[in-house]
Amino acid sequence: MTAPARPAPDTAAEAPDDPGSTDPTPGARLRRELRAVHALVHRDLLRLSVQRVHTALMLLQPVLYLFVLGGGLAALIPDSSLGVGYQAYLFPGMLIMTVQAPAIIVGIRLITDRQSGYLRELLLAPVSRSTLLLGSCAGGTLVSTVQGAVLLGLGGAVGLPYDPLLLVLLLAALVLASFTITALSLLLAVSLDRPEIFQMLLGLVMMPLLFLSGGFFPLANLPGWAHTLSAVNPLAYGVDLIRRCIALRVPHQSTAVGIEWAGRQPPLLLEGGLLLAGGVLALLWAAHRFGRPE
Repeated sequence: MTAPARPAPDTAAEAPDDPGSTDPTPGARLRRELRAVHALVHRDLLRLSVQRVHTALMLLQPVLYLFVLGGGLAALIPDSSLGVGYQAYLFPGMLIMTVQAPAIIVGIRLITDRQSGYLRELLLAPVSRSTLLLGSCAGGTLVSTVQGAVLLGLGGAVGLPYDPLLLVLLLAALVLASFTITALSLLLAVSLDRPEIFQMLLGLVMMPLLFLSGGFFPLANLPGWAHTLSAVNPLAYGVDLIRRCIALRVPHQSTAVGIEWAGRQPPLLLEGGLLLAGGVLALLWAAHRFGRPE
């Protein structure tokens, strides 16, 4: 005699909420997307923790600029022309240089992942392409901010006080700058398919952007046409935002005027808002391009 058939379990109620679940509820979809973002951010943090030599080498260049170049030129450039010593003037620009390198690597990694086939495996995950791009941007922003915070710890060597509120303001400015540069890097990466072209374009663009940011010398010393380029340079807004945050807490370290619109300096919050808006627009545009099937 055969045993009576047992009733099938209610799988809809008892099945765990796994990443591959096809549960159409908005809550399940949101949890799945957030898990994907968390996984990509965790991957970038793991890479940061194991690639210590690579991280140290990326930090070495701005440190050398700050203490070797800054120390050498400090004896030649009078403090009266800048408002502070040259090393203190150079410090915001070196912070932006520090966050720029890891933010750009996010774009290079996206292209190499596409070439190696790793990106194709990621696209098989039951999440949207925009989520994968958001996770890459979040991871790059966090890693860039961490590296910028390391250089920020050297602020005392250039006369910057370790004021808690000042450090919070500077970290917020670093997050904004890191996010915007990372988003722009991803936008460029989704538009190209070869890392060689990406790196060549960066070589042509990034150094001029740094020199037009006011990180090395006052923008007022530039010719008129360069002022127009500086007004649309995201690095210039990042440098100016950091300098003005320092001036809020340390008035005697107020430096030469940075970005000007028609001879007037824009409000501090407006500069931060424009930097954030630029990053958001770049990320949305990148997500639109990345969302198209290849």
